[in-house]
Amino acid sequence: MRDGIGLGLAVGVSGVAFGAAAVSSGLTTWQACALSVLAFTGASQFALAGVIASGGSLLAGTAGAILLGSRNALYGLRLADILRPRGPRRLLAAVGVIDETTAVALAQPDLQAARKGFAATFGCLYLTWNLSTLAGALGAGRVGSPQAFGLDVVGPAAFLALIWPRLRTGRTERAVALAGAAIALGTTALLPVGVPVILAATAALAGAMTGAAGTQVAESPAGRLPDGLLPDGRLPDGRGQSPGRSRGRG
Repeated sequence: MRDGIGLGLAVGVSGVAFGAAAVSSGLTTWQACALSVLAFTGASQFALAGVIASGGSLLAGTAGAILLGSRNALYGLRLADILRPRGPRRLLAAVGVIDETTAVALAQPDLQAARKGFAATFGCLYLTWNLSTLAGALGAGRVGSPQAFGLDVVGPAAFLALIWPRLRTGRTERAVALAGAAIALGTTALLPVGVPVILAATAALAGAMTGAAGTQVAESPAGRLPDGLLPDGRLPDGRGQSPGRSRGRG
């Protein structure tokens, strides 16, 4: 829970940068705040504001934002068995499935801690992000360029700090991270905004599927030998017979 609150505060303040960028691109204060309340996915919100600021249409900006935000659907698949929300809470949980809440939830040692971490991160980050968006939108004329304060790097830096312990200890995690980074770097200059992130997420999906397949094989009854049998079907004392052999009595 402490990690969730700390991350929520650290990343939430970058909403000031979004609020200022959104208003500077031509959106009104209430439009910027509505995006944070309803969309609540920082990368997609910045992408939308960037497209509008560069002269693109609202439709093009929205399409890019939806494409970039679709990675959260992959997170939802991973968190469904952990959170198991019911009724109206399913909609609320869906809003909260983002990079930071997923990272905190998956970093916990058990289900109860994962659910508490998710809730703490979601609640703290949602509140801080929306208040910061409002502050940035109202002070857009005074703030100037948000990048001048370095607020745009707070989120990625905090996220990397959170997952760093796993990258140090897990071979699969390092392989997935390197593959995702290579895909993103190799396609960023070639594809529209949002597409490289989606392609990079396929590395994580492949890693998750590989891990799940290995777990199923290990836990499958067909993958285990009956107690006391050696791999060739004999008992440790030499009695018994190997599969495929038969001994009859005359």
